[in-house]
Amino acid sequence: MQRLIFNQITPAKEQSFLPFALTDIFTEFVHSNHIEIIHFWQLENTFILGMKDTRTPFVEKGIKKIIEHSYVPVIRNSGGLGVIADEGILNISYLFPKTADSASTDHAYEKMVSLTQQAFPELQIEAYEIASSYCPGTYDLSVNGQKIAGIAQRRIKEGIAVMMYLSVNGNQTARGNLVREFYQQSLDPLRPDNSYPSVDPNSMVTLETLLERPILVNEVKERFEALFQPTDRLDDPFEWLNHHQLEEKFEQKWSGMVKRNQKIQEVKDEYSL
Repeated sequence: MQRLIFNQITPAKEQSFLPFALTDIFTEFVHSNHIEIIHFWQLENTFILGMKDTRTPFVEKGIKKIIEHSYVPVIRNSGGLGVIADEGILNISYLFPKTADSASTDHAYEKMVSLTQQAFPELQIEAYEIASSYCPGTYDLSVNGQKIAGIAQRRIKEGIAVMMYLSVNGNQTARGNLVREFYQQSLDPLRPDNSYPSVDPNSMVTLETLLERPILVNEVKERFEALFQPTDRLDDPFEWLNHHQLEEKFEQKWSGMVKRNQKIQEVKDEYSL
């Protein structure tokens, strides 16, 4: 099977929808073309909200809090809860066609878990929910009870995308504090909702802290790439879209992201008045 690595350059803030639109394109593409893709991507100081976050009673106040911290709020095209993206967070999307080995949701998650454990054999990485982290889930990856990564899954037709954020370096406590502040502003204190996390920043940690040495995002990419053993590499997404005649489909995905983020644009417009 062909294996493609796409090492995406960090887009400008006005192009923050790009990795989400591409994920949907890639997810549909992998099945019909019998290919696996690993997509590395990052965003500058961005708070990525899940669809569930948009249903908090005072979400506008939460979005304003994000903007006050000089972060860009973006609503992603999948469920779940909020996470942070910045220069110390590497997002890794592993996309592959549905097969007998990956048909179940758990089996698909296990592919990413196994890959990450192999990438860092010096750490005892375990998969279970860290309830006090932001965006907690069954396949949180942790070391000694502190979360280093969260994993989500998206399926389109017969294509599967397993998406992970990995805390490589930087101030994880500050990230946790920002997400906690978002929920403090967005939720009704008189009507507690336990379906949203009470974020404890101390429940999360970076690879750099665990390894007790500096580690750059590029080293993490190199470790995953060595395991994945790609047959080809992609640098320019627009050239690739043009080659496969997918520009129109990409425009549709982009327009969907614009529509999904209309609420955020309205808050931004109000905030700038």
